[in-house]
Amino acid sequence: MQSLHRIAVLAGDGIGPEVTAEAVKVLKAIEEVSGPAFRFQYGLIGGCAVDQTASPLPAETIAICNNASAVLLGAVGGPQWDNKRPELRPEQGLLQIRQRLGLYVNLRPAKVIDSLANMSALKPDRVRGTDILIVRELMGGIYFGNPRGIFAKNGERLGVNTEIYREHEVERVAHRAFQLARLRRNKVTSVDKANVLESSRLWREVVTRLGRSYPDVELKHLYVDNCAMQLIDKPTSFDVVLTTNMFGDILSDEAAMLTGSIGLLPSASLGEHSALYEPIHGSAPDIAGRNRANPLAAIASAALMLRYSLHMEDAASAIEQAIERILKRGVRTAELPGKARPSSTTRMGDLVAQTAEKILKSMRPKKK
Repeated sequence: MQSLHRIAVLAGDGIGPEVTAEAVKVLKAIEEVSGPAFRFQYGLIGGCAVDQTASPLPAETIAICNNASAVLLGAVGGPQWDNKRPELRPEQGLLQIRQRLGLYVNLRPAKVIDSLANMSALKPDRVRGTDILIVRELMGGIYFGNPRGIFAKNGERLGVNTEIYREHEVERVAHRAFQLARLRRNKVTSVDKANVLESSRLWREVVTRLGRSYPDVELKHLYVDNCAMQLIDKPTSFDVVLTTNMFGDILSDEAAMLTGSIGLLPSASLGEHSALYEPIHGSAPDIAGRNRANPLAAIASAALMLRYSLHMEDAASAIEQAIERILKRGVRTAELPGKARPSSTTRMGDLVAQTAEKILKSMRPKKK
């Protein structure tokens, strides 16, 4: 009998509970074929946690995550918490869980699905075939450097943030990027601002040195402003994009728009012993509770969980194939154009669950 994997489910705020429920639904459909595989444990994070516990990341949630094989997260935040003190903002829960679990690398795939190529902001012929994996450093850089804050000096206020990268922080994320490139098309583009920033000069030196250990992987360096242009001009030329915390935050959203909708894209945040999976979209409070949110990014995040944490490649592939088949059939949620009567959140989840189950069954060897 296969062991049960503990999955921490942190639904969060806004549409988080709705889309996460559909991801869990699809995982339960996988169990119908594979047998019992998951034990779900639920915890609070973000604004709902602030309301119930006065903390965006309660101790009980940390304990659940520490005992889990992986964490599945929905979304955090909403306007009702905008006036909270900085330490009580819902987003602090997300930053804290990354630190607590040691999640130092964020993977954001941006793949253009043929049936949705006409949704891109660019011409379909330019984006068709785009398949990018952005590897973003997640625990260093300007988001975490000190000193930081708003200070008074010489009669006026100044805001201070500090960009810091240590050599080992660059090494560990670069190793991940090169290893992932070996599973794809053997190309890494490292993005920095080495012509201006000392932290970027260290970044480029370390990545260049490590690249010599991966002679089968082609390494290219780009300044971030040039990379932003190239993503629009030649998106199909990219394979793995390796970059810093802040640059990765910005470039991954740009890459997402090549696909036509940020509501389709998953992410994985990985450490040495823990991992967290979440859609890259926000909590969309304006449509929360209306059964119209797109759950595909949350479902695709569950597929990444199966691949990277649980090593269930067939199941991950079945989910991803199911998503592509359903979109090819013209099924759309409300934010995707092309359907007079859009699918609801729950209906989309049902379709993916049913289709993934059929695909996974077809992968299994037939009994003689």
